[in-house]
Amino acid sequence: MKIPLDSTYVVIGAGVHGLSTAYHLALQLQSRGQSAEGKIIVLDKTGVGAGASGIACGVIRNNYYQPAMRELMAHSVSVWDSDPEGFSYHPVGYMQISPAVMEEQVAGIYEEQKAIGYESSFIQGVNECSDYMNLMFGDWQAVGITSILHEKLGGYANNKASMDGLAGKARALGVRILEGVSVTGFERDATGAVSSVVTDRGNIACTYLIVGAGPWIKSIWDMLELPNSIDIKGPGEEWIREVPMWKFWCLQEGTLGVDPNLQRTLKGDLAPVIHVDSDAPLFSDIDGSLITEEMWGIYYKPDFNFGGVQGGAAPNRVDTDPDEVEVDPYGPASPEYVVNDDFARLWVSCLAHCQKRFEGTFPQYRDERSGGLGAFTPDNFPIFDVFCSNCYVIADSNHGYKMIGVGKLVAEEIMGHTSSLLKPFRFSRYADGSLHPTSNSPFPWS
Repeated sequence: MKIPLDSTYVVIGAGVHGLSTAYHLALQLQSRGQSAEGKIIVLDKTGVGAGASGIACGVIRNNYYQPAMRELMAHSVSVWDSDPEGFSYHPVGYMQISPAVMEEQVAGIYEEQKAIGYESSFIQGVNECSDYMNLMFGDWQAVGITSILHEKLGGYANNKASMDGLAGKARALGVRILEGVSVTGFERDATGAVSSVVTDRGNIACTYLIVGAGPWIKSIWDMLELPNSIDIKGPGEEWIREVPMWKFWCLQEGTLGVDPNLQRTLKGDLAPVIHVDSDAPLFSDIDGSLITEEMWGIYYKPDFNFGGVQGGAAPNRVDTDPDEVEVDPYGPASPEYVVNDDFARLWVSCLAHCQKRFEGTFPQYRDERSGGLGAFTPDNFPIFDVFCSNCYVIADSNHGYKMIGVGKLVAEEIMGHTSSLLKPFRFSRYADGSLHPTSNSPFPWS
């Protein structure tokens, strides 16, 4: 069926960024006494939450070494907190547990969290950290931990349920969501602005285009004829030439099929999200063999939506993107882009390294739809900027799901209010040398 339409705003992607932007655009119109009916259309080639947002681990945190990321995440946490039920959000808190090599950086994060009024506690010292964790759990046994940053805000949300909630809010304000519609190109006017979105079901004329395609950003980027490689000005004024615009990492996440109530505190509360980075040797919980002596990291939390304890580890670099694989990298038929035996062995062994209750649980590891591919920018941080004069690109560099507030800020910018929180993420930072600092974490997005 053809859908020749026109709309003031066309949004590509029915994940967290596309839906949040559409919803907040509708709120902006409503505040001006206008309806979103016929003015805002969201396109998705599959459906609401069908990609990365729908299978995300769902962790909501502020823990970033980069000041700009930290302030942006504090804003997003406030949006999650605005409607926990509607967003299927669980504000259980978040813990960054680290070794000595990260202690100074994490201490800096804590001080800057205090400066922006983000509630957290910071514990230092091997014995002090062990005591703090055992007062919470009683079976904590990770070695080599010298600091804990305990964020009292944040937590996690149920992935698909939160996207359905966001879509419901948008539809209630008149936003039209068209599922099963693939974007195949764009038409431009004489100035180079996008005048029409070409789809497999007809063209849609638009005044303004918003791209929130998540890991499929490269295909849309190419359709917009934006650069495949860039030059980056380094901190010492040196230039790094022809850096590929996009790289891809396979996200490693999974679920331990135990009762989520297993991961409760001694007080009986559901545990906060736990993130552990460690340089301690990691041994297999299956046969005691050495898995790695390199830096490793995991995150995990109890989750009734997944039906167990769910989380992940540092991703693996791959050489392909979602549009070049023969199967859906977010679907059940694509285990090579979801989890593998090496990940399962590592992750469950990490759990057992941290808490005694997880020893011997490897047989309960469950293969299911989780993980997938992530598209990363040259410096692993997001790009929020306008291209082609009327196309707002939200390229999250896999920081996506937790950043529900980005859509609100983008909607405000489209309506004429420049955001100081989004300014550090302009595309021009590569040419200006205004790059974000990097941390000692094994995760490329920290």
